[in-house]
Amino acid sequence: MKNILVTGGCGFIGSNFIRYLLSEPGFSGRVINVDRLTYAGNPENLSGIDTDTDRYIFVKADICDRQAMSDVFDTYHIDTVSHFAAESHVDRSIAEPDAFIKTNILGTFTLLELARQHQDHLSLFHHVSTDEVYGSLGKEGYFKETTAYDPSSPYSASKAASDHLVMAYSRTYGLPVTLSNCSNNYGPYHFPEKLIPLMILNALEGKPLPVYGDGGNIRDWLFVTDHCRAVWRIMQQGRRGQTYNIGGRCEMTNLSVVEIICDILDEIVPSDSGTSRRSLITFVTDRPGHDLRYAIDCTKIEKELGWLPQESFKTGIRQTIDWYLTHQKWVDRIKTGEYLKWIESHYKM
Repeated sequence: MKNILVTGGCGFIGSNFIRYLLSEPGFSGRVINVDRLTYAGNPENLSGIDTDTDRYIFVKADICDRQAMSDVFDTYHIDTVSHFAAESHVDRSIAEPDAFIKTNILGTFTLLELARQHQDHLSLFHHVSTDEVYGSLGKEGYFKETTAYDPSSPYSASKAASDHLVMAYSRTYGLPVTLSNCSNNYGPYHFPEKLIPLMILNALEGKPLPVYGDGGNIRDWLFVTDHCRAVWRIMQQGRRGQTYNIGGRCEMTNLSVVEIICDILDEIVPSDSGTSRRSLITFVTDRPGHDLRYAIDCTKIEKELGWLPQESFKTGIRQTIDWYLTHQKWVDRIKTGEYLKWIESHYKM
């Protein structure tokens, strides 16, 4: 793994993975980051990375652009792919599914075709997916690698389709692949439209904290650095042609997550009025197809690869809140759209 192509490396999880990889003593190769720089792709997520060496290279390109991606494979002698790029917001997929079909399905297909063409020196194609492909759980049970897919939204359906393509290329063409399905990530550089950063920032500003339905939907939360460690462990040691579920073993209702955020902020940054930020919680109409519960059984990766999450929700959420409190300039540039103007001035949009 000397030349790793990371797709979507300016996004939330992708940027955290690049930071992790370049600081990992066991990796001495280089990272080629390809990102289209859509609204959630922010080069500032990688500020501080040394761009004066050849260990990190950024290429602005669309993974659906066959010629552009072919040039990347040839120019940088790609031998490994870690595929994070995806449209990922469920609400957006309900309103505008087109982009999800294009990026998540056609984009993955384009990469697989190029990987197949370069198969003689390809070490691995790792595909990063989601637990949402499995659909909804009841009050009991867990998603396992053998759980049948049952997606509920255009987002999860598009990810399910891309998962099937990846495994089909493994079985049909012998492409060396691994695939991971992770639970809900949280941590630094998370785009503010998602639940945890939205609640943190709204609570700080005294704005309503919108919670779908009665807040009883349950998610398994995974700190993003733990996810990055898991992906790298799979890439290094995972059996080719296998799927690994990555979870935080941390089930919580959405309402509990919001209440914890409110309580920590009340402790660290008391409101001017002295009232609890829990009073800002506002229940709103549930979204269509809202899955009741996700919960991952990550026994396979624990037993086969010795991976365990290092952060509990208690430690991870405090780190996350601290990060947003100390990165106000990043937050302001996202909220005002200033980061998009910066991108436009540095890259041809």
